[in-house]
Amino acid sequence: MGRFERDRSEGNEQHATTLELFYDLVFVFAVTQVSHHLLGHLSWAGAGQSAILLVAVWWSWNYTTWVTNELDPESPVVRMVIVGVMLGSLLMAVAIPRAFGDRALLFAGAYVAIQVGRHLFLTYVAAERGTPGRDRASRILVWFYASGALWIAGALADGTARSLLWVLAVLIDLAGPLTTYVLPFRRAVAASTWDVEASHFAERFQLFIIIALGESIVITGATTADLTLDTARWTAFVVAFFGTAALWWLYFNYAAGMAGRRLALAGDERTSMARDAYTYLHAVLVAGIIVAAVGDELVIAHPTETLPTPEVLAVVGGPALYLLAHVLFRLRLAGSLSRKRLAGALACLACGLLGGVVSGLVLALLVLGVLVAVIVAEQVSGARRTRRGEPSPREQLEASMAQAPTGEGAAAPAAGGRTAV
Repeated sequence: MGRFERDRSEGNEQHATTLELFYDLVFVFAVTQVSHHLLGHLSWAGAGQSAILLVAVWWSWNYTTWVTNELDPESPVVRMVIVGVMLGSLLMAVAIPRAFGDRALLFAGAYVAIQVGRHLFLTYVAAERGTPGRDRASRILVWFYASGALWIAGALADGTARSLLWVLAVLIDLAGPLTTYVLPFRRAVAASTWDVEASHFAERFQLFIIIALGESIVITGATTADLTLDTARWTAFVVAFFGTAALWWLYFNYAAGMAGRRLALAGDERTSMARDAYTYLHAVLVAGIIVAAVGDELVIAHPTETLPTPEVLAVVGGPALYLLAHVLFRLRLAGSLSRKRLAGALACLACGLLGGVVSGLVLALLVLGVLVAVIVAEQVSGARRTRRGEPSPREQLEASMAQAPTGEGAAAPAAGGRTAV
């Protein structure tokens, strides 16, 4: 990148700084705002709007995370940039409940200011003239100019026109990393112009999963605190808590550590792997957690009632989406299919078939049973593997990567490598 870089000397493993943790606090609020928007608009149109809002929130956090993976957050200049982005993110979050109403311009303007402002800094301040870093940042800036024009145009439009313009803006934003920010009449940018410190990178995305799970806990507590409590609601409260704990277990007991290690060993493949598994698939994981939190709130509010179809879809769809994202996550990282988690996702959807005849609490108990069954099945499989003396998945991974050719496996240092966004 040039100026303000982190210390990448060998053996200097990076971790999240206090400034990055402070920056994340805004996104606890932002994720809660998206969750409340979905709760208030439980329809296909409302789900589409909430997805647009989530992409904007995720994209603003995600790009800042890639930047702080390379730049030193302890630098006063970088600190000022991050604090400025933090303020813009807070303004964007404030606008979320009425982003498709009278606060559209505040929402879109804050988002565009975050993305364009950050990359103006990267292009003209952080990177030196004629360097690959400046070429890279300038390409991303052009893409944000293009999507930003659509975001602002959508904010100035109304109704369907706004939605269509914002969908186009989202598609441009999502396409950027996939195309490595291709521009007409310019040579394609090399993946080697991006650099990532694997331990810091994986840790930052793990922390966002904690943010999303924390939002679920906040919703569970806040919803319960505002209602008259009886046995059914207390039971729904406990079920919601253990459901969130199960989502945590599924990610942090195995997936998070394996993913971080796989990324560190990826070598030349780290570019596409980081992009696919973290930039894209972690957004799906977060979406599943948000939908599950909405389902928890609905069940706590109406534990003994039969829920309408949109609410049933929230109760079963959140955990199903979360498990399916795990399946895709493992497939991208390891090239293998997680049959237990795929079966769990299908089982959650099957529970939805009973939504019209059982209460919300019973439905939530069924979904929790599916999540627990997946966890138990994986624990049993691990124990059997240990008894047979077979290597653990992590040991298998490290052995296979150690045998890979130089540049494709364990020869890549954990603190170096190349990646892109």
